[in-house]
Amino acid sequence: MKSAKDYLEAANAEVPRIKAAEAIAHHKDADATFVDVRDSADIAKTGTIAGAVRVPRGFIEFAADDASPYHNAALKKDAKLYLVCGAGGQAALAGKTLTEMGFSSVTNVGGIGDWKEAGGAMEDA
Repeated sequence: MKSAKDYLEAANAEVPRIKAAEAIAHHKDADATFVDVRDSADIAKTGTIAGAVRVPRGFIEFAADDASPYHNAALKKDAKLYLVCGAGGQAALAGKTLTEMGFSSVTNVGGIGDWKEAGGAMEDA
């Protein structure tokens, strides 16, 4: 039987994590898509990365599947996806799902607090 720790370790082994300062350097890249996988209540409390696509982790499979009626066109299989959440765990788990769905470049930015502390551009919910 697997535990939450087992799932998180597997996700962290598969999805690279970078420091917020490195992610900020990629924020304006034309092929970069930043995705906040927190729920709307958490985003409302803190704001999110400027221009980030908002897709809760529990909905990521539907938004990422181009055959789904709920597909989010911003989620392109060849885009460089940078995922953020509250502390990094949800981003890792969502990232593992996306790699399993065929996305070629998925990176865990970690927590929104790290992004803010590093001076990353923010927007209100």
